[in-house]
Amino acid sequence: MEDRELRVALEQHWAASDAGDFELEHEIYQENALLEYPQSGERIRGRGKIQESRCVQPNKKRFSVRRIIGSGSLWVTEFILTYDGVPSYAVSIMEFANGLVERETQYFAGPFDPSESRAHLIDHS
Repeated sequence: MEDRELRVALEQHWAASDAGDFELEHEIYQENALLEYPQSGERIRGRGKIQESRCVQPNKKRFSVRRIIGSGSLWVTEFILTYDGVPSYAVSIMEFANGLVERETQYFAGPFDPSESRAHLIDHS
């Protein structure tokens, strides 16, 4: 697949994630894809299990993509995942093979207050 086709697939994936369309959201994954959450130590293998892991979450989720960058087989998405109104800043690293995700790693971080020691360095544009 060409880069623009992969970008379109990623945009569709994240839009489906935000809409709660679990079928479309998971079309991007290979049958034996691996999803890793390093912070919790979870490793989920298989498109069906990845989909089920997201379906069983009781939280109301919203996804807001900040940017998608990548080319070839490696793509990174920065997004804000909001669970029940609480934002979490996230990075998804997707590795593609034959046009589908074979491995995804997601990292999450909560918001924090800015440091006063850097206040004079902040770009407010």
